[in-house]
Amino acid sequence: MEALQPAVGKRMLDATFGRGGHSRAMLAAGADVVALDQDADAERAATSLAAEFPWRFTFRRVNFSTLVTVSDELGPFDGILFDLGVSSPQLDTAARGFSFQLDGPLDMRMNQEAAVSAADLVATASERELADLIFRYGDEPRARRIARAIVDERQREPITRTARLAAVVEQAVGGRRGAKIHPATKTFQALRIAVNDELGALRAALAVTPPALGKHGRLGVISFHSLEDRLVKDFIAIRSEPELRGDRYAFGRPNPDYCFRKLGRWLPADNEITANPRARSARLRAAEKIV
Repeated sequence: MEALQPAVGKRMLDATFGRGGHSRAMLAAGADVVALDQDADAERAATSLAAEFPWRFTFRRVNFSTLVTVSDELGPFDGILFDLGVSSPQLDTAARGFSFQLDGPLDMRMNQEAAVSAADLVATASERELADLIFRYGDEPRARRIARAIVDERQREPITRTARLAAVVEQAVGGRRGAKIHPATKTFQALRIAVNDELGALRAALAVTPPALGKHGRLGVISFHSLEDRLVKDFIAIRSEPELRGDRYAFGRPNPDYCFRKLGRWLPADNEITANPRARSARLRAAEKIV
């Protein structure tokens, strides 16, 4: 809220509604809020805010990559917030299949109407494709070993449950052996990102964010892993330099993408991590549109 500065007379876009914590905080500050989320459960959760703030809150069930259509219809916003990745309710609901800690169907679809689930991906991707996505999206150095184990196991019986996939991964890498995180953490992250095309959606959304913000409008992005954070960091950085420099532009050249002033980066405090361990890897980056 400090970074985005919602207030009376401002219109904010909560691009990742989840269960509405950020939307409620912005509404409490007096701002009008348009919220987006592709999850049907989020849409149901939004009904209470719509009833409480009928003139100041609007919900649209869409992927945030399409936010340009919302801004084209409603005009520019004074603030846009992205809280990336999976939400706690999604993790805590076994039937959604996001967590290796709760046995459930291997689903992982944020939009339950999407065609391909994690089980489909695990069943049909080649060993090389699985290894590539687990390495690329999970930063997992043992990706080839894990992919080989998945392919071997699915030949015996389809892998359709989260607990079974977690067990396959744990066995493939030789168990936990004092590891700080579960051996399947990175594999589950990679499959989730692939199933939902999270990085593609983020790139598409960031690309249309500058025209969706009014002058002095503010962008805030909370990310939870390095792939997301790097995209956001580079996106803001390249748009925060008035001139392009380097070997190609020895004397500088006006930057056609220049539009932002960096506001900074925020990390969770120790007391927040204690109260909410899932916040430990969170990073908030923010910028103000000045051109």
